[in-house]
Formats: sequence, structure tokens, C-alpha cells
Amino acid sequence: MPHTPDATLPPANPTPLSRPLQGLRVLEFEGLGPGPLAGRMLADLGAEVTVLVRPGDGGVAARLGGGSQPLRRGKRVQVLDLKSEVGRAAALDAVALAEALIEGFRPGVMERLGLGPADCAARNPALVYGRMTGWGQTGPLAQAAGHDLNYVALSGLLGLGARPETPPRVPPTVLGDAGGALALAFGIVSAVLAARATGQGRVVDAAIVDAVAMLGGLAQWIGASGQLGGPAPSPFHDSPFYDSYRCADGRDLTVGALEPAFYAELLRRLGLDDVDPSQQHDTAAWPALKARLTALFASQPRAHWVALLEGTDACFAPVLSLDEAAAHPQLAARAVYRRDGQGAWQAAPAPRFMPLTKPGDVQG
Repeated sequence: MPHTPDATLPPANPTPLSRPLQGLRVLEFEGLGPGPLAGRMLADLGAEVTVLVRPGDGGVAARLGGGSQPLRRGKRVQVLDLKSEVGRAAALDAVALAEALIEGFRPGVMERLGLGPADCAARNPALVYGRMTGWGQTGPLAQAAGHDLNYVALSGLLGLGARPETPPRVPPTVLGDAGGALALAFGIVSAVLAARATGQGRVVDAAIVDAVAMLGGLAQWIGASGQLGGPAPSPFHDSPFYDSYRCADGRDLTVGALEPAFYAELLRRLGLDDVDPSQQHDTAAWPALKARLTALFASQPRAHWVALLEGTDACFAPVLSLDEAAAHPQLAARAVYRRDGQGAWQAAPAPRFMPLTKPGDVQG
């Protein structure tokens, strides 16, 4: 079956330097969000990703994103019926040519299709077999359904974000699904490096719940000191200097002045000269000062506070919509967002790569 190039927005300003994974051949069995996102991460950095889709399947994006196909960006699309002998044979032929594979089905699905790790290893013993699941390949929940919020909750990280008065919330799909995708992409690249050196492939068991727990290292460290997830007031939840506030026009802003110098700068710019910055962690004073800041920020529209605080060491940022974020001078200067052919915002590849030497330096 011939490959069809995907028509979604290509990476901005592709250069050899920005595509360090050029030459890496990846075969993706299209599933739900995290697996395709991991494939797009690899494709954005230059990998040759071929995505196998079921006949008549509109893909993840068609179900979740209204027909746009952003998770197929930079990939080649091949339609295969994996339940047919012809489709399975074609998939195994593609496996023989790949260095890495991505699948995101429940444990056992690929084995039942005759495309599990052992089947693929028979054709390609150096293959890196990437498995994207919520709970992992093993354990009592391995066969259970779940989504981003569930994985973040079970990892213990959502509990660290709980406030007494409201149930905890996280941005949908960002921490769990995207964190799992990043872990899978990192695991694949790591295993490919080893396979190229040894000729031996391996399975990458990328469980979202594992990845979230791993990404929570800083939060776990802070929690161990009693400043998160315990009964004591938390600087991340209860303090006046790390929170979001509503402005007079109904828009919101954030301040995150954790360090003493940044806290002092925030107080100075807000004209709160009567507040002693050395008493920043006097938790008994937090409720009154938070109420004062709440009233102060509510007295002016967001634009007023942007003009006063943005670009300073007060650790400030407005809460922006996607349209506003794309137009913000910082993100616009870095071309973080661009519209695709359907008018939807797409983020540029990350991270970015630059030469070690300065322009004009001689490279030996």
C-alpha cells in the first residue's frame, strides 16, 4: 500500500540542525492521543514516522479535534486492515524496515493480532518496541480503562495540588497524556541508541502513571518538607504570592514570587510599602494579605497589571486564551503557535536546537 504524506502544518523553518533524529525510522500503529503525540514529537525532530491507520478510520484527531489531524503532522499515512492476513503481512514487512515501533493498545491486543514483541522480534531483533498505556503492561489495573485525570490522581500528584475548599483540577491531557508521550519518545530514543550499539532491541513499557510519578520529583521533594499535600499552609496553595487573581474586567493573572528577592519586587511594584518582605513566610499573615491582593487586583483591568508587572522580576503572567497567547510578543517572537490549513492553532516543535558556536566562529 503506498504511503500518503500528511497534509498538516510542517515544522517551522526545518534545518538539519533542528532535525537531529533524521534517519530514524519509526512505525506507529495509530491509537489514542499519547502514542500519536509521541510519534509527532519524533517526527518534529526529523524521524521518518509512518502511521498505520485502519480503513475508514478518521483517526484520533477526527474524534477529538473536529476533523483536523494535528497528531499526524510530519508523518506518512498508510491504510492497513490489521485483522486481515494481507494487512498483517504488510505490517510485518514494515516492521522489518523500522528501528522503532509505537503502539498504544491495551496489553495483549497486539499479541492477538500476531504483531506482539515476539512476532516482531522474529523479523527484526534490533527493533525498539514502544508500548504506550495508562497503567502499564503489568499490575492489577493493566486491563482497566482510564484517562489523564485518573493517572495523575493515582500517581499521588493530583493530591499534592488539592485545596481544602475545592476538588483538585489539572489542565486536560497535559500532565498525564503528554507526560506519558514525552516519556515514550525519550525511552524510544534511548533504546535506539543502545540497539544501534548492540544490535539488540527491547520493549519500552511507557505507562502514563509511571511517567507522571517520575515527573513529580520536584513536587514530591517539596511535599516531603510539609509544604505540599499536608495540613500545614502551603506556599503553592495558601500564600498570597503564588496564586491566580481576578481583575476588574473579569480576566485573570498569576503571580509566583516564591524567592525573597522576587517577593520584595512584587510588593514594591504594587506599592505595598507597609508589608515587610522579610516576613514572607509568616503563614498567620497570609489570609489577610491574600485578601488585600485580591481586592487590589480586582480594582483595575488586566491590561493595567500587564503594563505594571510584565517583564519584571515580580514573576507575573496574565492568563491568556490560545488566541491571546499566539499574539503575545514572547510567543510570537519564538513563533510558538501557527494556524494550520483548518485555522486551528498548532504549537511548533520543542525543544529547539542551536549551534554550539557563535555566528562567525570557526568550527573544526
